[in-house]
Amino acid sequence: GDLSYLLDIKVDKHLFRALAQNWNPTYSCFTFGNVDLVPTMEEYMTLLRCPKIQIDKAYSRAAIVPTFLKKLINITGMS
Repeated sequence: GDLSYLLDIKVDKHLFRALAQNWNPTYSCFTFGNVDLVPTMEEYMTLLRCPKIQIDKAYSRAAIVPTFLKKLINITGMS
């Protein structure tokens, strides 16, 4: 798949932190007050700047989750 491409994407740290603060893990959506928003595949592609991802592909859970999580932790400055 395109996992290796996703790991090389430059992430706007301020935007990522703002999005992370509004993410509701229970419902897997963004919550702004009383409004819940669930991005479409196209919106995720735009947010991540991933023109290579094909919408008609079936994706399974990433096999390299710890590496990806480590990168997210480094980006957000969490420990």
